[in-house]
Amino acid sequence: MQLIPTRDDVLELLRRTGGLRHGHFEYPNGLHANEHLQVVLTMRHFEIAKILSVGLSRLIRANPELRAMIPELSIVAPATGGLPVAYGVSEALRARRVYWAEREGGVEALRFRQFLEIEPGEKILLVDDICRTGGKLTELKKLAEDRGGEVVGIAVLIYQPLPGAPDFHPLPFYSLAQLDATYYKDAASCDLCQQGVPVVKTWV
Repeated sequence: MQLIPTRDDVLELLRRTGGLRHGHFEYPNGLHANEHLQVVLTMRHFEIAKILSVGLSRLIRANPELRAMIPELSIVAPATGGLPVAYGVSEALRARRVYWAEREGGVEALRFRQFLEIEPGEKILLVDDICRTGGKLTELKKLAEDRGGEVVGIAVLIYQPLPGAPDFHPLPFYSLAQLDATYYKDAASCDLCQQGVPVVKTWV
């Protein structure tokens, strides 16, 4: 495998570890899809997690501006899915520190834990496992900037954009692979439902 795994390499690792499943799935927001992605299932495997994290870190290092910032670069990720990626990338880059944001009860706005304080002007790389709607990364970016951080880039393992997802331009945005699932807005418009394919309801 190459130092930066190809899209096919990444898909093979996801499938082998159960992180990518094909079938008929209904998401909590009502969308139906022909595949389900949970990168956290793949990140359970240390050696594979290392391959993916190091690969993503090499994409970041390839940007000369970001490479020059690495000694002062900190990483911000959402809990819980983004944390394995954040720590893996941080180790590979030897980044300054890792911050994470979480929701209390799963419904409130993202926030940092008590005593996790970004320093004014601190260079911030946002990291997550998946980007679908871009909503969580948008919220994370605002949170970091409201605390005085300067967001300088975004990196995710998998980019699986839903229609209308932001591209975060002009920030540099990196992913190891882009996946294009087929989505249906509800059961009535779902070809898989019409074909009688059994549906699996997902939690995430």
